[in-house]
Amino acid sequence: MKRLALALSFAASALAQPRPIVIKAARLIDGRGGAMIAPAMVVVQGNRIQSVDGPAPANAETIDLGDVTLMPGLIDAHVHLLLQGDVTTEDYDKQIFKESLAYRALRASRAAKIGLEHGFTTMRDLETEGAMYTDVDVKRAIDEGVIPGPRLFVSTRAMSVTGGYGPSGYAPEISFPMGVQIVDGPDEARKAVREQIAHGADWIKVYADRSYFLQPDGTLSSIPTFTREEMKAVVDEAHRLRHKVAAHAMARPGIENALLAGVDTIEHGISIQDDLLDLMVKNGVYLCPTLTVTEFVAPGRAAEGRAIWAKIPEFHRDSFARAVKKGVKIAFGTDVGGFPWDGPNEAQEFGYMTRFGMTPMQSIESATRVAAQLLDQPDLGVVATGKLADLVAVPGNPLQDIKVMERVSFVMKDGAVVVRK
Repeated sequence: MKRLALALSFAASALAQPRPIVIKAARLIDGRGGAMIAPAMVVVQGNRIQSVDGPAPANAETIDLGDVTLMPGLIDAHVHLLLQGDVTTEDYDKQIFKESLAYRALRASRAAKIGLEHGFTTMRDLETEGAMYTDVDVKRAIDEGVIPGPRLFVSTRAMSVTGGYGPSGYAPEISFPMGVQIVDGPDEARKAVREQIAHGADWIKVYADRSYFLQPDGTLSSIPTFTREEMKAVVDEAHRLRHKVAAHAMARPGIENALLAGVDTIEHGISIQDDLLDLMVKNGVYLCPTLTVTEFVAPGRAAEGRAIWAKIPEFHRDSFARAVKKGVKIAFGTDVGGFPWDGPNEAQEFGYMTRFGMTPMQSIESATRVAAQLLDQPDLGVVATGKLADLVAVPGNPLQDIKVMERVSFVMKDGAVVVRK
């Protein structure tokens, strides 16, 4: 009887195990910095990679993808799921004033699905733009299988100071929602960090500068949003609570203030001088450049009357190229939401990155291994035994034609096939 019970128990255990999946592809970029592997075979068991080019289990399901390049699931480290494009102030204010949080959440669920189908199995959402803590609920809905979407790391409400963020320009007697959490003084800064983490923030986001203008010598400058003491309070409190800080910083005053305070990432980094790039390398600070959003929004903002935006793309391209040469750690980020989710494919970022200084392999690694390191997620960003089974395939060879990154044909997240064309 004991033998029978053991046999039945073993059989039941075997039935409970998901059937292994063997994925075959012409090529593999494993994200670990080595050469492309050709041909490739990856064995997935449950939500983990069982082996790479190992023996195929006898009972496995085989998915032969043919002439594609397989790679780790992509990571977009700068998105706004709760925003659907804000080229002009009217675009932004309409969403803040005329769309309920429930409606914005519904639109965010659609955005999450679009991003996942584009191959982005993980995203860092860098603030809800007035939608309070809705990103935490979207994350929960994805985690619990209510809606499809990428694995999310969220920052809830970004921080700025009185007069430092929109909406603006309305009569002073009118009360209206702000796009961020307003924080004045070091004590309020510490309290805001605690509030956001208590409500589910994985990251803290600050706006380090605003009001961009040209100096007499032609360099881009800005007004720093926080005092040095305020910025230091945000960073110290976040780090004390074991969370990281992302700083929107576009010109020297904001970038320098943020770096001296000890932030973990610089977002955008439109105009970064060489000495600040050197400081980023020394301190291991990541740059998340978001080239796509700059190229997309600049013409419309310049036409709206913000003339400085006609010059911003040129500054951005130059800073990015110098950051690549200096060896700054660069993580892929698009700022999608700043441009519509159903507009340009966010994978256009790969094309901009290669056009302005990276090799195709560097751009792909920025969205895999490097972005995973930024997020402190060693199970992501590489294809290796024991790692999470997040996989993406594109037709052909992206090292020869980076545009194919915009034509994802296969997506697997957590061992489940999401897209197969």
